[in-house]
Amino acid sequence: MKITFYGHASLGIEVGGKQIIVDPFITGNPQAAGVDINSLEADYILLTHAHGDHILDVEAIANRTKAAIVSNAEIAGYYAKLGFSSHPMNHGGSWQFDFGKVKYVNAIHSSSFPDGSYGGNPGGFVIEGEHKNIYIAGDTALTMDMKLIPMRTKLDLAILPIGNNFTMDVEDAIIASDFVECDKILGYHFDTFGYIKIDHEDAIRKFFDKGKDLMLLEIGESIEL
Repeated sequence: MKITFYGHASLGIEVGGKQIIVDPFITGNPQAAGVDINSLEADYILLTHAHGDHILDVEAIANRTKAAIVSNAEIAGYYAKLGFSSHPMNHGGSWQFDFGKVKYVNAIHSSSFPDGSYGGNPGGFVIEGEHKNIYIAGDTALTMDMKLIPMRTKLDLAILPIGNNFTMDVEDAIIASDFVECDKILGYHFDTFGYIKIDHEDAIRKFFDKGKDLMLLEIGESIEL
């Protein structure tokens, strides 16, 4: 499994011979100016919720790649009405896709489209590939529901928001990593704008002091599991 960071909460995932884009907000992020969305391949687009900083480039990517949009029922229905291929899910439900099993799990946040229309309830994704399992938390507060994840799935990586103000901060993300029983963390949803600026060295040190590995990738940088 290869994971590429495209800035903010945008990710590319290569797994099972398929290409997945998560929460594409690239053209609206000056820090991601070096990423050309027209060069991104996608078989699936996974959306955690409907906020503009998570869906901005969905239509452009889906129009070109014909990717299937996977999200909650309301978001999937929204894009289906626009003519896009979509797969609706809801909390606690899972589906066996051709790249692996995906479960839609709880997140505590809000969810509305930029025009104010209803975006369903926000969520995260647990992806079980052939060899590796990951948790993508989406935008969320710390929640006791995270303790349920390791009861079903042993994680190799947890992708957690750490920017504070709109989501968990670093300290809560450390607790979240305890809840999901995963000490290998990829931080995201930080630095994009003033409200979520973080001190990188301090964040890495705080995780290290708890025996955990926090990775903060440069935009365009990848890791392999």
